[in-house]
Amino acid sequence: MAELAAQIRSRQSLVLKALPGPVTEADKRLLGQATEIAKASYPADTKYLGEPLPLYYLELARLTVSAIGLNLPSAVSALLSGVRENSAGWSGIEELGDPTIREVIRGLSRVTALKGRDFTGQAENFRKLLLSLADDGRVILIALAERLLLMRRLDWLPEKERLPLASETYFLFAPLAHRLGYYNIKSEMEDLAMKLMEPAEYNEIEARLKQTVTSRNRLIKEFSQPVTEKLDALGIKYELKSRTKSIHSIWQKMKRQGVAFEEVFDIFAIRIIIDADTAHEKSSCWQVYSVVTDLYQPDPSRMRDWISVPKTNGYESLHTTVVTPAGRWVEVQIRTRRMDEIAEKGLAAHFRYKGIRGEGGLDTWMAQMREVLGTVEKEGSDFLGEIRPGLYSDEVFVFTPKGEVRQLPVGATLLDFAFDIHTEVGSKCIGGKINGRNVQLKHKLQNGDHVSVITSSKQSPKRDWLAFVITNKARTKIKQALNEEKFRLAADGKEMLTRRLKNWKIPYGDATVVKLLTEYGFKTSQDLYFSIAIGEIDLLQIKKVLLRTEEHPEEEPIRTPELHPQEETGGGSDYLVIDERVEGLDYKLAKCCNPVFGDRIFGFVTVLEGIKIHRATCPNADFMISSFPYRVVRARWTRLDSSRGFLSTVKLTGVENLGIVARITEILSEYKAVSVKNFTYSMNNGLFEGRMELLVPNINVLYGIIKKIQSVKGITRVMRVDG
Repeated sequence: MAELAAQIRSRQSLVLKALPGPVTEADKRLLGQATEIAKASYPADTKYLGEPLPLYYLELARLTVSAIGLNLPSAVSALLSGVRENSAGWSGIEELGDPTIREVIRGLSRVTALKGRDFTGQAENFRKLLLSLADDGRVILIALAERLLLMRRLDWLPEKERLPLASETYFLFAPLAHRLGYYNIKSEMEDLAMKLMEPAEYNEIEARLKQTVTSRNRLIKEFSQPVTEKLDALGIKYELKSRTKSIHSIWQKMKRQGVAFEEVFDIFAIRIIIDADTAHEKSSCWQVYSVVTDLYQPDPSRMRDWISVPKTNGYESLHTTVVTPAGRWVEVQIRTRRMDEIAEKGLAAHFRYKGIRGEGGLDTWMAQMREVLGTVEKEGSDFLGEIRPGLYSDEVFVFTPKGEVRQLPVGATLLDFAFDIHTEVGSKCIGGKINGRNVQLKHKLQNGDHVSVITSSKQSPKRDWLAFVITNKARTKIKQALNEEKFRLAADGKEMLTRRLKNWKIPYGDATVVKLLTEYGFKTSQDLYFSIAIGEIDLLQIKKVLLRTEEHPEEEPIRTPELHPQEETGGGSDYLVIDERVEGLDYKLAKCCNPVFGDRIFGFVTVLEGIKIHRATCPNADFMISSFPYRVVRARWTRLDSSRGFLSTVKLTGVENLGIVARITEILSEYKAVSVKNFTYSMNNGLFEGRMELLVPNINVLYGIIKKIQSVKGITRVMRVDG
């Protein structure tokens, strides 16, 4: 106990040390009182994530200050967030004399309990978390600190909980941190999630970064010296820092651009933080920008001005990429102390500087999120699908005909812009003009576009609009309109069905409706009535179904539910073992990612098709694991069946070269256990592109083929792609 008491005192000191400014006696007294309540409320012999509960909650309190940037009352709220109302410790919270502490703890308990929480089915919890923005933003920030702490201690969790937690963090919490301005937390969460989900790629990039640290440090020193000399001569007060891109960011760039590690030219960035008063911030930043670009040649296409128009999360900075005389590219970020604090401490700094500048966009986003939260369905994939796009903050800035600046996500279309102006404008939009040129609804906006919208009273929202709009508001309003139309048509379909049943002298009732729902695979009667109204189901076919006798059970249904195509590599217990908890369900290999023997895999219980086996790197994995973790089951390969082939697709790119196809064909013929289902290629303007569909016995053979083809003269890249 003496050792624990010493650890608690040490952890208290770390909380106080993290506080900005001088620590007062009142601060020490408040933290001391809260610690006593925590010691009385949390059993010292109960451990969570590797340490006794009092220490766990003190660490959460420290992160609330150091990583999130909140004050001591918020840290106390985090420390006592495991205390429940009506418990003995609650009266102690009442006696602290700060009602905001009590309310934040209540808010956290409404979202989810920190201790012993179930890391499954988080759609509704995440919704509650976002709704807390409307009440007290500190709730969502403490929850963000909790998630960071959990990710740092993943190894202390049971193995079965790690992947769902990492995937959920990557899918929801990292984008949320990014949206709220916590770039460091976002990067750390992505790295920690990647370390679990993509260990080979993570370890390879980490090793390469360690190998190049000396050369990077030398380049930073050589680059910085002339900059510091010039700034010192001008009498500018500043701090110069360097930072290396996160492993996840490097990995994403390698994938996005199709390049190797050596070809990612901006591995690190130089940050220049200026001491400037509020009135001269902008001019000071541009002065430093002028110094840097006088010394080094900039790339105009990579210049970003988030000082004139800050991001919607309040981020302000000047970014440019310049080239050194040695031909090395360096990203330079220029900002003031205030801007840097907002970039580092996100929402907490946003509220601290509220009323100065740069805060309006985040307020607008929070208002938009609350609007979406009030209209979308509460649970499941639809909710997450509506919310996710709003968590990303890369933006384009466009102008209305009156010269007003509108900020929209990168990839936003003319139709997104129309809905951003007003719901009625979006609903009636038939096209528009961008920079004086007529464009279609799906035209994507670019920075600086001047946009006007053309409307028609005869226009109404269409279902195919959902395929290209990306903003929360547009998707929500379109779905609302479609649901209203579907409800009206369903009423017409119901009337059509009941009238025909009466003519056929077939009784209308629950038994009849259930029979039709089962036959056609619908979930609700409204879906059935709607399909009748739009003519998808013929009423005469319904008559045949209802009059079908037991003597003809083999008759095929008129319409079957939409299923994924059957795979040639169907189920069989010879090469896969599914979680022992699941019985009586067959399984198939998913077409979206085509798992091959040896891949890291998991099973996903579908509604109609039993279990689908997916690769852990499936493009849909994050969504499935985060949204429906209760339907995820463990799966592992067992005995290899040498007679079975697993479908895999390989993409080839390169330069046109005589004999390239013959050499690829020769390599494939060397593998007797491999069948080529399809091989297509094209050669245009000196470029070679090919695509192969192979049936392979395992991933060792697959990657052996990829490696051999990579060595063919003219081939620049060979990669396995999803189905």
